[in-house]
Amino acid sequence: MLFLDELPEFQRNVLEALREPLEAGRITISRAARQAEFPARFQLVAAMNPCPCGQRGNPRAACRCTPEAVLRYQGRISGPLADRLDLHVEVPAVPEAELVAPGAGEPSAVVAARVAEARARAVERQGKPNADLEPGEVERHCRASAAALERLQAVSAKLGWSARSFHRVLKIARSIADLSGEIDLTPAHVNEAVQYRRGLSLPA
Repeated sequence: MLFLDELPEFQRNVLEALREPLEAGRITISRAARQAEFPARFQLVAAMNPCPCGQRGNPRAACRCTPEAVLRYQGRISGPLADRLDLHVEVPAVPEAELVAPGAGEPSAVVAARVAEARARAVERQGKPNADLEPGEVERHCRASAAALERLQAVSAKLGWSARSFHRVLKIARSIADLSGEIDLTPAHVNEAVQYRRGLSLPA
C-alpha cells in the first residue's frame, strides 16, 4: 500500500508517473537503447484538502480561498490520474460531540471477515479480484439489470465519464453486490457505486 497525504502538494511529474503502474501493475523504464520492466502492483490511498486553507464546505469555519484558488489547487490532480482512482470519497468535518462519543460501528474483525468472503466469492467466480477485471471480463462478470445500466449510462453522460470510469463503477458495484452475497447487479448497487466516484470532480 502507498499512502500519499496532501496529494496536490506532490510534484506533477511524480503524480503522473503513477498512472502506468496504477493501470498496468508494472512500470517500464527506458534508458538509451535499453528497456527494463519491473512489477509495481500496489494499492494507492491518498488524501487531500478540498481547498488550500482546508475549510471549504465546513459549516463551522469560513473558507478564505477564492474560486480561482480552489480550481488551481484541485487542478494539480490531473483528470487522467483521478480517473484511475476507484473510489473518490469526500469526508466532511466531524462534530466535536461525535469525536468523543463511543464508536457505533462494527468491529474491524467482523468487517475484515466479510471482505475476505466477498473477495473469495469473486475469485471463485472469475479467477481474480474484481479490481483486476479487464474490459471484456467486466461485461461478462459484472452483468447489471436493464434499470441499473440505464441509471449508470445517464450518470455517465451527465458527468462526462470516460469508458475507464464507466467500467470502474461496474467493478465497484460488483464488489458491493459480492459484499451483500447477491449475484446480479441492481440499481441499488450501481447507485452506491456512483456515489463513490463523485467525491472528486477534476478537469482532464
